[in-house]
Parts: sequence; structure tokens; C-alpha cells
Amino acid sequence: MSIHPGNLTGAPRRGLKGTTREPKTTRRQRQGKIDREYLADVRRLPCVICDAFGFHQQSPTEAHHTICGRFGQDKTPDREAIALCRCHHIGDTGTGRIAIHADKALWVDHYSSDRDYIAITQDKVARLRGET
Repeated sequence: MSIHPGNLTGAPRRGLKGTTREPKTTRRQRQGKIDREYLADVRRLPCVICDAFGFHQQSPTEAHHTICGRFGQDKTPDREAIALCRCHHIGDTGTGRIAIHADKALWVDHYSSDRDYIAITQDKVARLRGET
């Protein structure tokens, strides 16, 4: 046993236990809502809005957790994320694109609910993985 400076009794340091604790899991992990590989595949896809409306994608693709029809602050499961370019996701100044996090109502008026693109994204991920 080593003696800690300032510990003249030789007693073990307080707060240190012999075993390490397991890392805590989050509620989303316990509910099976986290899928990092799926999100990585979503980021490899083209933006669903640019693709559907014939826009040239000007920024990298990000995984967007759907917010239309969601109540409360809980994120939707990762398997319901859709592929949006940064311009359509949070908005880049000067692009003239409507971003869902900048103006959700306007985005829905132009492009419909973000939930309408879940199945399209899931199909594209399945094709990317060779599952279909």
C-alpha cells in the first residue's frame, strides 16, 4: 500500500473503491434508440430534399432527427433520422435554402413533414448496405 502525501495513517484514500463501476447508460440507450452505424450511413447519402427537388447539394450531409409531430424534448430514434444537407438542416447563410431548424413552418409548407422522408432514407440505407 502506498502512502498518499498528507496521509500519515496509511489508510486507503477516501472515495476510491476496489472495483470500477460500469458506465451509466442513458435512457435512449436502454430504449434501443441509438444506432451510430445507421447515422454514419445516413451521412453518406445525398440530401433527401436536394435529391427530391433537383437542387445541387452545396454542403455536407447531416443526420437530422425528425421533429414534425414530435411532442416533448425526446429525440426520435436514430433509425428515423433523415439525410439533410447543412443548408436544409440548420441553414448556411447566403444559400437561399430553407432550413428546418431555422423556420420549421416554412420548411413544412415547401417540402412537407420531415417524417415523410423517413422511409426514403431507410430504403437508401438498405441499398447502401446491400440489404435489398
